[in-house]
Amino acid sequence: MLLALDVGNSNVTIGAFDGENVAGRWRLRTIQEQTADEWGILIRNLFTLSKLDLAAVDDVIISSVVPAVDQPLEAMSERYFRRKPLFVNQSTDLGITVRYDNPREVGADRLANAVAGFAKYGGPCIVVDLGTTINFDIVSKDKVFLGGVICPGIGMSISGLFAKTARLPMVDFREPEKLIGSNTVGSITSGLYYGFIGMIDGIVERITAELGPQTKAVATGGQGGVIVKASRFVKIYDEDLTLHGLRLIWQRNKH
Repeated sequence: MLLALDVGNSNVTIGAFDGENVAGRWRLRTIQEQTADEWGILIRNLFTLSKLDLAAVDDVIISSVVPAVDQPLEAMSERYFRRKPLFVNQSTDLGITVRYDNPREVGADRLANAVAGFAKYGGPCIVVDLGTTINFDIVSKDKVFLGGVICPGIGMSISGLFAKTARLPMVDFREPEKLIGSNTVGSITSGLYYGFIGMIDGIVERITAELGPQTKAVATGGQGGVIVKASRFVKIYDEDLTLHGLRLIWQRNKH
């Protein structure tokens, strides 16, 4: 069994793979002060609750954009699974070419998205990853990671709106009951929902115009399922895309 961890600024997504199938999937908050033992106990408890055998894990792969948690996760892997984890970076054998001014700047999650996006949907492909930020990761028809677009995330925007205004309430990101809000909460909900969909559609449309009409667009990340309901251009939601990218990278690099 393969244990895959995608460490983002807000959440850690954990996947347990039995072959190509996701046997377990969990999402935890990213806590930078957490120790190796705390990570190990959390993962052990998740396995126990899902009736999965911790001893069946024979490899660990990690994509991380939070350097502070790398050492505790490495120690956790070695202590609880007797395995040195594979950390994904620009030097890893990805099976795609990275065309970026400084490849070291590319987040490991973006590389995993590019690998899985091309493998599952072909190219050109746009992966719209809705996390702390909204990343548009683009792979050409020739398996080249071209770069992308990075925008402020939904949660970040909601928190900023609440923090910087005296009377506007905190709201959830969801589909509004109607376009034109007749109260403050409804107006904010509509503005957030259609504002982000409009931004995503606008960017995807421009990228597609540059790469050609055969370009596929797929959403992943926490709010991706909500976005595809109303998007004109992003019709596919693939919840486990990043985890599958890690699985594919592990397959290329296992010895």
